[in-house]
Amino acid sequence: MRNSDMKIGELSTLTGCSVQTIRYYEKEHLLPKTQRSEGNFRLYDDASVEHLLFIKRCRSLDLSLSEIRQLLELRYSPNAPCDEVSHMLSSHINHVRARIEELINLEDQLASLLHSCPSQGTVKKCEILKNLTATQKIMS
Repeated sequence: MRNSDMKIGELSTLTGCSVQTIRYYEKEHLLPKTQRSEGNFRLYDDASVEHLLFIKRCRSLDLSLSEIRQLLELRYSPNAPCDEVSHMLSSHINHVRARIEELINLEDQLASLLHSCPSQGTVKKCEILKNLTATQKIMS
């Protein structure tokens, strides 16, 4: 890897993040401000690559931008207690478990709808559409 003078396109290629995503992370203050070239291009270095890959890994774990921001603050505060990181991850796991439950319930509802109609006949007699209509009336 190079030490510096890397433009945003090269950073994008090295990390697999789009240029738009990199700019978004800069706008959200997840990436620190960079130096500028004489032509006013942003210049990045190996630390920028490492920083962006950290963010990308956090996003792959579905961590929110605010969670990533907190982890970055902790990452650059080496004397901070590690239990803050563990607590955040534990909280995120609970959030993921709740979402899994919601998705399981959604799957059950969709399967029930699917099995309500034998897929034969006309749309006029489609039980799926009738059930969806009935649900809409109940919800409104």
